[in-house]
Amino acid sequence: MRLRFVLALTALVAAAPLAAEDPAAQPDQTASSDFVNPLASEVIALERDRDSRYTLPVLVDGIGPFAFMIDTGSQATAVTQELRSTARLASAGTATVVGMASRRQVDLVDVGRIDFGSNSYANFAAPVLARENIGADGIIGLDALQDFRVLIDFRQHTIAVEDPRRNQKDRGFDIVVRARSRLGQLLISDAMVEGVRAMVIIDTGAQASVGNLALRERIRAKRAQEVVTTDVNGVDIVGQLAFVRSLTIKGLSLTEVPLTFADAPAFAALGLQDRPVLSLGMQHLALFDRVAIDFGRQQILFDVPADVERALREARRGHSYSPRF
Repeated sequence: MRLRFVLALTALVAAAPLAAEDPAAQPDQTASSDFVNPLASEVIALERDRDSRYTLPVLVDGIGPFAFMIDTGSQATAVTQELRSTARLASAGTATVVGMASRRQVDLVDVGRIDFGSNSYANFAAPVLARENIGADGIIGLDALQDFRVLIDFRQHTIAVEDPRRNQKDRGFDIVVRARSRLGQLLISDAMVEGVRAMVIIDTGAQASVGNLALRERIRAKRAQEVVTTDVNGVDIVGQLAFVRSLTIKGLSLTEVPLTFADAPAFAALGLQDRPVLSLGMQHLALFDRVAIDFGRQQILFDVPADVERALREARRGHSYSPRF
């Protein structure tokens, strides 16, 4: 994988060249990244931490298991310093990590292979992050998830990485939303926040949901209080917490949604600093029964609780109201 610019909401990574006297001694980052998937789908039980984030067991070069998050807000699969030492991963240069609050240079390491369930991702360079800043031993990012569907079942506390080309159907999901791809991210482009059209990014690596200043200005959100959060570099950012009256995605509305608004470098790196945008974290994704992110088909699918499903059926029969929860 050639690591020029690697995008994430939890961590944005842009590569810098390795300082070395002999350029020929530098690792070859043009090697292909291979995704081996012998089974179409395998359900993996998840562990839940105190911040309502989920991890799954991963082998790194045959060592482990280690607890990794599946992070649809991070373009790069990353490891921690502790894992680097345990697995004795070789240096692969440096990179600049652009988090929600900061830009920091970090090491890159060569990873031969990670295994999670029956899936493997091989031959890539991974940024090295501090465990206390990501809350896990590593991150499975978008580089390892392209062409696949990630299905999180909040009822059963399980996750499945599926190959949607193997007759995976959309049945059972109440809402199917087309998304557009930008630097590996899937963006919902027709969401409405208090009547203002906004882009939504599904970020399974973040606990809280965050909006940019352009969205705050468009909806004229009234600040409730200042909140301080820490990004993947360990740097604090001060945001403004407010409650928005509604967030609507294809007829389904979340009401009284707490959002932290911040001038984050992550949104600027996506080229969205001047357009209303928010990243939807686990605090709001967990309101659904299931959420599937289908990178191959560029779809995001939602399965809602039974009472909301009944309201959706009524709405489809001709009623003018939108189900809310």
